[in-house]
Amino acid sequence: MPIRVEPTFAEALTAADRPLAGMWICSGSPLVAEICAGSGLDWLLIDAEHSPNGLESILAQLQTVHGYPVQAVVRPPVNDTVLLKQYLDLGVQNLLIPMVNSAAEARAAVAAVRYPPHGVRGVGSALARASRWNRIPDYLARASETVSVTVQIESTAAVAAVEEILAVDGVDAVFLGPSDLAASMGLLGEQEHPKVRAAVEHCLDAAKAAGKPAGVNAFNEATAKAYLDAGASFVLVGADVAMLARGSETLAAKFVPAPGPDEEYDGGARPSY
Repeated sequence: MPIRVEPTFAEALTAADRPLAGMWICSGSPLVAEICAGSGLDWLLIDAEHSPNGLESILAQLQTVHGYPVQAVVRPPVNDTVLLKQYLDLGVQNLLIPMVNSAAEARAAVAAVRYPPHGVRGVGSALARASRWNRIPDYLARASETVSVTVQIESTAAVAAVEEILAVDGVDAVFLGPSDLAASMGLLGEQEHPKVRAAVEHCLDAAKAAGKPAGVNAFNEATAKAYLDAGASFVLVGADVAMLARGSETLAAKFVPAPGPDEEYDGGARPSY
């Protein structure tokens, strides 16, 4: 039975009449991913760079969120040809490649998602979920149409090269990471610094001039709205683990007495009251 190919994140960005809002999925939990998939947000970023996600957990989350009206984007830990091949064979359609600092690195990412002669992706479609085990008609010829590549701009080198990166054929969008960008500017932990925000807005302007979408990570609501006003096409505005951490802290603050002046919580069992 022929299987329908889902639209990519790049196609969703092109078709949208407004910026797309999403959140990070960092817990590694398919259940949490499914809860977030039904939230009404436009897209989810399943992260494997700073989160406990391997091939099996990524596969489980892709299967869990499939069928919900949400785009699933996956961030690998590194721009590596072999790892990207495995992600693609799992059925990852939308990749966010971290730490892309040059046009050459962007071209390497694009080559990794395309079969020869246009790239270097290894051929194993008969064994792979990507082709639904050869149930997608003409998958080998059409594979590049089923994949979108967004590259992450998160260093001063990448900002300096953003026009060249945007010009790479096969780069569908760029995504700005203010936290690592701030660190590379000697402003660790100061992603709201005016110099960092100016660099982000420079990249948003460059993307607009190139005719490609640009997104940004911004958990601060006012900052997110400012970047949207500056031309961001998509944003990440929260994370599952951060929401759970802050929500549970709020509950504790409401219902658990604060330690006395001579008490200090050491991370073990809480004292009884």
